[in-house]
Amino acid sequence: MPQVIENGDPLVIGGRALSSRLFLGTGRFPSPAVLREALDVSGAEVITFAVRRVNLDAVEDDSMLQHVEDGGYVYLPNTSGAGNADEAVRIARLAREAGLGHWIKVEIAADPRTLLPDAMETLRATERLVKEGFVVLPYTSDDPVACRRLEEAGAAAVMPGGAPIGTGLGILNPYAIGLIAEQAGVPVIVDAGIGSAADAAQAMELGAAAVLVNTPVAKARDPVSMARAMKLAVEAGRLSWLAGRIPKKKYASASSPAEGIPHGFGAVPAEAERAGA
Repeated sequence: MPQVIENGDPLVIGGRALSSRLFLGTGRFPSPAVLREALDVSGAEVITFAVRRVNLDAVEDDSMLQHVEDGGYVYLPNTSGAGNADEAVRIARLAREAGLGHWIKVEIAADPRTLLPDAMETLRATERLVKEGFVVLPYTSDDPVACRRLEEAGAAAVMPGGAPIGTGLGILNPYAIGLIAEQAGVPVIVDAGIGSAADAAQAMELGAAAVLVNTPVAKARDPVSMARAMKLAVEAGRLSWLAGRIPKKKYASASSPAEGIPHGFGAVPAEAERAGA
């Protein structure tokens, strides 16, 4: 199994092969310099940002994009701030026309307090954008049915949240994430709620194809170290999933068999055991 990782184990989305399974958001970092260093150590190839944070009239001069333009990154602009499908589609079109590419993360919040996604509007936006030639990665809830509907609508990947955005609560429903990953025919990218490297590793061990993080890195005491920790956690979690964990058991199971242990070392002779001694 290690050979799979060494040979690249590419993640393919929209016909593009990616070697890194860690996606990194670019908001809330203490400075552009810290963002750039965190990106470097994370190994991330896909970076996401809100379209509303970018100067679409002069993308080449945008202060945020200037710090990442020479990194060869895949841009994944998101529709954060959209309240319905119409707004999300309009934002996606503006991003593409401004030269930000044809990948789009559909993000439509149904509630400003929890920022939980609106499943119906997300599905409508996904259907429309797929027809317009976008590579659509919709952020949705950890609902296996909602994820299946998005895949059927043509989503290139589905992005269920582990917990509400920015909470750092980790994966609140591992069963649901595992079920989504098991049934999906497209990559599953766990997005939102990750708080630590342990959460990222858990997501990968549940079968996720990738993890997207922002706040847990940007707001960590040491963002650069956390970015590296996330990179290693995603790699370890992926390798663990490929290797296959042992089944969980109710009772203990000795790693060394009792047969053949010399008398006097705690073993009960077979004759005595049969006699009920």
